[in-house]
Amino acid sequence: MLERQPSLPLSAHDELYDMLIPKDNFLRQMKELVDFSFIEEELKDKYCLDNGRNAEPPVRMFKYLLLKQIYDLSDADLVERARYDLSFKYFLDLVPEASVIHSSSLTKFRRLRLKDKNLMDLLVDKTVELALQHEVLASNTIIVDATHTTSRFHAKMAKEYVQEKSKLLRKTVYKHQASIKGKFPAKPTTNSLEEELAYTNTVIDVIEKEEPLKQLPVVKEKINMVKEIIDDIQEEANYGGDPDARKGYKATDYSFLGYKTHIAMSDERIITAAVVTSGEKSDTKYLKELVETSEKNGMTVDTVIGDTAYSGKDNLKYMKKREKQFISRLHPVITNGKRERGKEFEFNKDANMYVCPAGHLAVKKSVKKRKDDSSKNTQLKYYFDVEKCKVCPLRDGCYKNGAKTKTYSVTIKSTEHIAQEAFQETEAFKRLAKERYKIEAKNSELKHRHGYVKANSSGLIGMKIQGAATVFVANMKRITKLINQK
Repeated sequence: MLERQPSLPLSAHDELYDMLIPKDNFLRQMKELVDFSFIEEELKDKYCLDNGRNAEPPVRMFKYLLLKQIYDLSDADLVERARYDLSFKYFLDLVPEASVIHSSSLTKFRRLRLKDKNLMDLLVDKTVELALQHEVLASNTIIVDATHTTSRFHAKMAKEYVQEKSKLLRKTVYKHQASIKGKFPAKPTTNSLEEELAYTNTVIDVIEKEEPLKQLPVVKEKINMVKEIIDDIQEEANYGGDPDARKGYKATDYSFLGYKTHIAMSDERIITAAVVTSGEKSDTKYLKELVETSEKNGMTVDTVIGDTAYSGKDNLKYMKKREKQFISRLHPVITNGKRERGKEFEFNKDANMYVCPAGHLAVKKSVKKRKDDSSKNTQLKYYFDVEKCKVCPLRDGCYKNGAKTKTYSVTIKSTEHIAQEAFQETEAFKRLAKERYKIEAKNSELKHRHGYVKANSSGLIGMKIQGAATVFVANMKRITKLINQK
């Protein structure tokens, strides 16, 4: 049951907070800047108001979740630290002598209370509102990009993942007590997940019987992390890894298994909109949502900066209709065609035909319309004399032996493409395009400072919760820094 009017704790030891927690402490600043009551309003439909025992306040549970994200702790280690860290207790609205939750409560909160909630939009909206309120967000420019997060299991089965973490635990233990190796059971010889889980649980039991060893912080952290992984896997019905992760590509020779977060960021490096998807989703399809969500959150957008992935015809039309300046360079295929440098076919304006690298002129042309997809441009197809191609010294890689025709197709640039091609040669475009590096730096910050390089649970719902918490924390750190600089 959710208390209608939670009582405020009082303690004779409250003054310890003022004595020991500096004014510039990030948790103190975030607590003082943000009114978290919106969390209770958002989650009240997940609680009963008139039956059962009083529940832990949803605001406090959400704050536990933020602390987990900020400090990259397992549930058990988070609760343990909250027991003695005064900055944690202050942020959690607990008096110094108050008890803390059991770690299982946080697990249930994530799985039961946050399910079906669009936390990302809610939290980004609150941070943008805060930035506008404190006048640290004044630009009308957003930069868009997508960053990838690998699946918790990568391309591994759950059994392989448990095996890997169990091995890390044992290696840590051996550094402090090598003799314990003889007390561990024999390793499983099958591919059974159940056997691997049983083996790992036995390893943990053996370690925990060694009192001095299990009290070592480095050992305790590894044990708690492995326990949390085992608990998550056993909770999920799918034992085959991450069911929602999909393969995406960062380059032709670099793929990943996981998720994408599509991001819009202001010139002040505050994230104004974000969408979490599976890894195979195309960046270009989320431009409209990022722009409109940024505006819904209170930002005025008149300029959008993105890489070539966003310069599709539909996006060019959308930006023109919305009368926004679009800094996105056309893909080289549209600008230069598909031929390698030195092998281009050249257009002869006098003959109104293309000439191949060997100097042969096309003999006819036809128009090829894309009826199946109106977003694609019309093509012109040029035909060459096959008899000349058969004996041409440059035929290798150009003419396929036995082919009855030799053609060269050219996409007719749309009005939007022609206008964008001219715009991208202007000094204004080139100057604004240089600002795109800022979002690359933000992506790196999310991954390397906030642990966003890998999903900390499996499934799209878990990834969305992690993404929302990560973006909220990153925004709060940036907003706090900007306020302090004023």
